[in-house]
Amino acid sequence: MEGNIMNRRSFLGIALAATTAPAFAAKTDPHPRLLSFHHQHTGERLTVCYRIGDNYQRSELQKVNHLFRDFRTDDIVPIDPKLLDILYDLRRSIGNEDAVYEILSAYRSPKTNAMLRSRSRRVAKKSLHMRGQAIDIRLSNTRTRRVRDTAVALGRGGVGYYPNSNFVHLDTGTVRRWVA
Repeated sequence: MEGNIMNRRSFLGIALAATTAPAFAAKTDPHPRLLSFHHQHTGERLTVCYRIGDNYQRSELQKVNHLFRDFRTDDIVPIDPKLLDILYDLRRSIGNEDAVYEILSAYRSPKTNAMLRSRSRRVAKKSLHMRGQAIDIRLSNTRTRRVRDTAVALGRGGVGYYPNSNFVHLDTGTVRRWVA
C-alpha cells in the first residue's frame, strides 16, 4: 500500500511537471539576440548574435570583449553578458530594432580610469567600467533623453545621463540613476 501511494505521488508530480513545462519554456526568448555597435574612437563596427535562447555564444562574446577593450591601452577583459542583455532589451523597448549603439567608452583599465579621473570629477574611483560592467553610449536615430528614460523604466542597473556630452551611461550594478 505504501509503495502505491508513493507511485501515485510520483506520477502526479511528473504529470504536473510535464503540463507546466511548456508554460515555463515560453518565458525564454528562443530568437537570436543581435546587437550592432560602432566604436566612436576606433571606427570599428560589429554586429553579433551574442545569445540564442538561454545560451550565450562564446565566440561572439569574445568579439564583444575585443571591441569593448580599453582603446587607449588595448587591455581586454570579459564583458558582463548582462550588460548586453540590458542593451538588447533597451533597444527592443525603444522599438528601433535596427539601431546601432555608438560606443564612447566601455572597458577602462585602472590606468585609464585614473587618468580620466584626474581630468574630471565625473569619473568614479571604483568605476564599473574597470570591471567590464559599464558602457557609455548613444543609440542611432534616438535622442539620448529617450534612451535614458527607457533605460530607467527597465529598472536594471545604473543609468547616468550626460546631456551636455550627449550620452547615456549604463551598467549592471545596483539600480540607481543620476544626471551629470
